[in-house]
Amino acid sequence: MLEQQQWILASTEQPPEWFIKAVKQYTPASSGEYAAQLLWQRRIRDTTQILPFVNYQAYQPASPFEFGEQMHLAVKRLQLSYDAGQKIAIWGDFDADGITATAVLWDGLGQFFTQNKQLIYYIPNRLSESHGLNSQGIEKLVTQGCKLIVTCDTGSTNLDEIAYAKELGVDIIVTDHHTLPLERPLVTAIINPRYLPSTHPLFHLSGVAVAYKLVEALYQTLPNVPQQPLSDLLDLVAVGLIADLVQLSGDCRYLAQLGIQQLQADFKQPPTARRRPGVGRLLELCQKSGDRPTDISFGLGPRINAVSRIQGDASFCVELLTSRDQKRVNQLAEVTELANTRRKSLQKDVAQQVAQKLSQIDLSTTSVIVLADTQWAPGVLGLVAGQVAQETGRPTILLSTEEGGQDDKNPPLARGSARSVNSVDLYQLVKDQAHLLHRFGGHPFAAGLSLPAENIPLFTEAINQQLRQSLAGATLTPTIQVDLVVKVADLGKELFLELKVLEPYGMGNPVPKLLIQNCWFGNAWHRNQQDWQGKKVQYIKTEFDIRDDSTKSPFPGVWWGHYKDELPLEPCDCVAELDYNTFKKRYEIRLIAVRRRVDLALSSQRSALILDWRNKPTLDPVLHEYPEDSALVMTDCPTSWEDLRAWLRRSLYNHQSLILAWSKPEYKSPEEIWLTLVGIAKYLSRTNQLVTRTQILEKLGIGDKTLHVGFRALNHSGFTITRQDRSLLFSQHSTANTSVLEVALAQFLAAVREEQFQREYFAEVPMSTIEAIASLLKMG
Repeated sequence: MLEQQQWILASTEQPPEWFIKAVKQYTPASSGEYAAQLLWQRRIRDTTQILPFVNYQAYQPASPFEFGEQMHLAVKRLQLSYDAGQKIAIWGDFDADGITATAVLWDGLGQFFTQNKQLIYYIPNRLSESHGLNSQGIEKLVTQGCKLIVTCDTGSTNLDEIAYAKELGVDIIVTDHHTLPLERPLVTAIINPRYLPSTHPLFHLSGVAVAYKLVEALYQTLPNVPQQPLSDLLDLVAVGLIADLVQLSGDCRYLAQLGIQQLQADFKQPPTARRRPGVGRLLELCQKSGDRPTDISFGLGPRINAVSRIQGDASFCVELLTSRDQKRVNQLAEVTELANTRRKSLQKDVAQQVAQKLSQIDLSTTSVIVLADTQWAPGVLGLVAGQVAQETGRPTILLSTEEGGQDDKNPPLARGSARSVNSVDLYQLVKDQAHLLHRFGGHPFAAGLSLPAENIPLFTEAINQQLRQSLAGATLTPTIQVDLVVKVADLGKELFLELKVLEPYGMGNPVPKLLIQNCWFGNAWHRNQQDWQGKKVQYIKTEFDIRDDSTKSPFPGVWWGHYKDELPLEPCDCVAELDYNTFKKRYEIRLIAVRRRVDLALSSQRSALILDWRNKPTLDPVLHEYPEDSALVMTDCPTSWEDLRAWLRRSLYNHQSLILAWSKPEYKSPEEIWLTLVGIAKYLSRTNQLVTRTQILEKLGIGDKTLHVGFRALNHSGFTITRQDRSLLFSQHSTANTSVLEVALAQFLAAVREEQFQREYFAEVPMSTIEAIASLLKMG
């Protein structure tokens, strides 16, 4: 039995009139109040921020050479290949970001190197090779005469494979955006935005956008060589950016805005005149026009991803995106569409089997859902795990186990995917059980893993115990963040165009969730979807009309994956997104959730105990209203949810208001912080002065855990740190152990970067997210 979702309303704080007036300039056909409300909730509260947010022409993009020395090294090596006529291989990945990144390098580097002769590409097989570089693939490229491999959307942590390539005489340029290695790999260059400060406009680039920046740098260095404009690549960049769910801020938003505009312009051309006929055919098959981010997230992205999920080998998708041969790309588009049809059917089958297993679990005693089966198709487990995580409010891990029959030295493995929810760092949870695993990788919200099947019970128990301890008694509940309250009379073209001004939506700027209260449904019917050949697909869609007392006119809507019998017969509340159906040429809502009428004040009220006073010049007004004994003031920016939960628990226990009063931090670079720490150690060693840990923390502007990593690096630098009562004494005892120091220093710099990234996140994290965490503690 799935739990009742909790709906949490975002701030109902009204933006000032001057702000609404400023926003209205960009919504001339409507009042602009809803758009202003959204911008205000999402911390865009300065009129100077509005223009570059809504109009890409007012935004100044960053230079590709802001990647510094690594970009210069990469361009220099590519120039060497260009001058010497060397053969180059692009090593991509099989998801939509990796496929579009490969296509960008194929078209972009293809302006400098003859395709299929000097330039080739390699996409690993999802089912037999998995993500990243592998020795067999490298050997294959060596036999084809490649002297340079350029990765995209992969490669940062493949240290052994990179070293092997170097032994074989192959240089590697890594372009990626995933986790950084503790030590720099033996590459010619590594271009990864994770090396940049978290505030940098390039920090959130996905794999395709990093690949684009490399091509941009080469275009700027050899401007007379390319025959096609750099802007021809932007539609591919937009597809990869939006499909990969990266935060659409800074250059990410700018590139997505440009790319969507180009995608739409190309689709409007007759099929024979399109630059990318394969993309155009895919859009036709999914009944989209390319002018909306949702055309990518619900149309192009899933179809590109489906190929590797179903077939394993997705290399032909690069040809689909880049070839001008209309007959050929039409064939490839239809193969892709059929793969997506098969994916939908498989996903539904696995989801039904998971639901059956889920019904036998007591969710009240389960923090992490771990389920396994020998029959499940590995390619769709991540998608189903994401559905279950959203429905239950719990991190979910789904595994496909091998049949028995293997020997003792190679026990059967279980392979699968994990998805998180409710701000739980899933990657860390899985990482802490590494001793039970065969392989794993990912990020806080998604991970892939494999483990001996016999370890599943122990793994399940350990990961549940770990999360229960970190929650400290709080319970997990599925939540939906609601942005705006509207009536049926508000729905339609005017509201759609007003909200469209804030597109593209994505991570950091999600599609607005609309709450419609006291409504009812009529004219409902459901059917199986049909594929492009008119065959039925085992995937249900319900269509309906929605009504309320605000108007006599009904408004159409659709509910994917649900039957009409699931719609309540009595008046209810629902959460939906407003959309435009290109195929039917109508505005409609996409239903997200529905429930019986309840006392909304109980479920949607914002906690009166939490006050958002971040990034304010002074606390005087709020401290005047909330004297010391009635409020806790949190001035230090947290670096984890556990830091924040501790303050929330304290405020709840003492029945005090919690005032969030930290400001956006200003940072030194990790390297500067290290030099400062070494300088402090040298001075204190020379003067024999005592110092407290707190004094060092204040001087460096870092947290206690990071300082501990720094002390470890100091030990390998030749310093000894001893405790005297509550103080520390530093002495310099020997020369540095350079081999060990290199690793320890890399760990410290990585710890500083991670802490700065977390502080940056908490400086801007939406209040709705904080309140969702607070509500979980209240119920716990």
